[in-house]
Amino acid sequence: MVKMTFIGHSCFLLDNGKHKILIDPFIKGNPVAKTTDAVKKPDFILISHGHGDHLGDAIEIARASDAMVISNNEIATYCGTKGVKRFHPLHIGGGNKFDFGSLKLTIAHHGSSLGDNYQYGGSPAGFIIRIDGKIIYHAGDTGLFLDMKLIGELDKIDVALLPIGGNFTMDVGDAVKAVEFLHPQKAIPMHYNTFDLVAADPREFINKIKSLGVEGIILKPGETYELN
Repeated sequence: MVKMTFIGHSCFLLDNGKHKILIDPFIKGNPVAKTTDAVKKPDFILISHGHGDHLGDAIEIARASDAMVISNNEIATYCGTKGVKRFHPLHIGGGNKFDFGSLKLTIAHHGSSLGDNYQYGGSPAGFIIRIDGKIIYHAGDTGLFLDMKLIGELDKIDVALLPIGGNFTMDVGDAVKAVEFLHPQKAIPMHYNTFDLVAADPREFINKIKSLGVEGIILKPGETYELN
């Protein structure tokens, strides 16, 4: 069983009882984040791209917990220069096995930069996470793209975590189309209502994907969903 806790924005904590995986840990400065002590002690940290609302507190948490940071080559090695001892670089289309299962990077249509000087942060990414026989797709920050059909064909996705807030990513309408392309069993909206620029109604998303035969799940920050 995998427990999925929504921390807020695009941040999730996955816990299968043996390993804790923290994704895009934007916590400090996040007005909606709800955290627990488990967030401070992950085994792995996944970073989809370099923007501050996704890289977030990753470096600080990794240094304190000795978690392994996994991201694209540019971000992973950048974290290494900031005192992170354990990091693993990947790139788009590449994957690797880890203690929790395996991880593969997918494309994401977005940007990626690091810090106030806008240092190049490599290609933004999404994640295909295999853990305890389940497949979780975290889309990262992205617009809608046709290759989501291919992602859905290559893997039978149990849960798709999709941005719906618009402005910087897909809006509700495009996220519904993404569900049509991906054919996941379940979908959870993210990257909305953190700030006014990404305001959206998750109920609209949930209602629209019902006609596609996909169960939608709304998680409030701090809530956990058990994936059996």
